Amino acid sequence: MSTDLLDGEPKSGFQELLDYHLTEWSEDYAILELTIDRRHCNRAGLVHGGVLATLIDTSCGFAATFCPHPGRVRRVVTLQLTTSFTGQARHGTIRAIGRKKAGGSRIVFCSSEVLDEHGKLIAMGEGTFRYRTGSETPEGMAQ
Repeated sequence: MSTDLLDGEPKSGFQELLDYHLTEWSEDYAILELTIDRRHCNRAGLVHGGVLATLIDTSCGFAATFCPHPGRVRRVVTLQLTTSFTGQARHGTIRAIGRKKAGGSRIVFCSSEVLDEHGKLIAMGEGTFRYRTGSETPEGMAQ
C-alpha cells in the first residue's frame, strides 16, 4: 500500500501477527483486508472464527476513530461485540467493512461485514465502543 493511512503510527503487534491491512479509512468508515494463509485457518482448513471476529472488531474500531488531523489519533475500547458466521473461506483475500452507525460523545455503535473474495458475506457483527480519554472529539489527541 503506497498511502500510510495510519499517519506514521506503527502497526500493532497483533496486526503484524495476523497481517491484515487498513486499505480504506474515512469518517465513520473503514476497510481491512487480509490475504488468507495457513496461520489464519482452523484444523478444517477454514478461516478461524477468531480471525473473523478480530476483523469485525478492528474494522469497527477504525470506523469509530478516523481523525482528519495529521499527527493526532483517536482510540476506543470494545465494550461489547456480537458476531455471526454466515459462510466460510479457505483462500483468497477477505475484506471487513466497518461502519459507525450511531453514538454520542463517549459511546458509539458500529457494524461490520466480512466478505470473501467473491463478495459473499461470511461473517457480520456489531459492537459498542467507548472513546478513550482525549479521543471524544474529532480532533483526537497527539500521537
